[in-house]
Amino acid sequence: MDEGYANLPTSHLLGSVPAVTQDDRKPGIPAAQDAGATSRLQEFPPAPGGNGGGYRPPGAPADGDIENQANWKGYFNVASYAPYFNVDTDVVVDRLISSVYPMDGFYRKIDVNPDMYGPLWITTTLVFMLAAFGNFATYLMQKKKNPDMWNFDVGYFSWAASVMYGYAIVVPAVFFFLFQYFGSRPNLVRFWCMWGYSLFVFIPASVLLLIPVEFLRWVIIALSGGASSWFIVLNLKDCTQGADMMVLIASAAVLQFALALFIKVFFFA
Repeated sequence: MDEGYANLPTSHLLGSVPAVTQDDRKPGIPAAQDAGATSRLQEFPPAPGGNGGGYRPPGAPADGDIENQANWKGYFNVASYAPYFNVDTDVVVDRLISSVYPMDGFYRKIDVNPDMYGPLWITTTLVFMLAAFGNFATYLMQKKKNPDMWNFDVGYFSWAASVMYGYAIVVPAVFFFLFQYFGSRPNLVRFWCMWGYSLFVFIPASVLLLIPVEFLRWVIIALSGGASSWFIVLNLKDCTQGADMMVLIASAAVLQFALALFIKVFFFA
C-alpha cells in the first residue's frame, strides 16, 4: 500500500459508510422471530373455538372470527384433518393405555390435541382381526363336530368393515349433534377420537375369544363391553362438565355394549 494512504486515518478510508461494531448489533430480533416460529410449529392441532364447539380450520387464530370457527364446510374438507394425523407414537401408546384404564382422565388428555391417527388404525386393525379370528373361532368350534363342513366366510370382512367404520364415524357424529341440540358444546373431532379409542379393548378381546369355550367367550365379551361402555360414560361426563345429559350418556353406554354383543353373536357364535 502507498505510504500516503497508509498514514491516513481509518475514517477517511471508510468514507461515509459507518463502521458497525459488535456492540451496535441487536441480537434480540432474530431470536424473537425464531421463538415465534417455533411456537407456531408447536400449535398442534388447531384448538377449538372459544365457545368450545364448532369447527376451526388449521392456522386460524385463537381469537379469530366466530363465523370462521363455526363454518360447517370445514368438516367436509379433507385437508382440515391433516394436522390430526401428525402425532407421536408415545402419545398414541399413552392414549391406548388410558382407553383400557379409563380412570386416567382420557378426555383431558385429548382436550388440547385430539388425534385421528389412533382411531383410524384401531378400527382398521379391529376389522381385519374380526374377519380372520371370527373364521378361525368358528373352525375351532366346529372341528369337533364335522371339520369337513367348514368353509372360510369372506363375508366376515365386509361385515366387519361396514359395522366398525360405520360405528366409529356415524355414532360420534350423531351424539355430537344431539349434545349440541340439548345445549352442550362438544367438539366433533374429540368425539371421533374418543369413540375410536374406545374400540381398542375389543382387539385383545378378539384374541381371547379364540378360546373354544362358550362360557368363557361370554365372560370375555361382557367384560370388554362393560369396560368400553364405562370408558364412554366417564369421558362424556367430563365433556358435559356437570350438565344434565345422563339420558344421552346412558344411551351411548348401551349402544357401546350392544356393539360388543354384536361382535360376539355375529363373529364368534
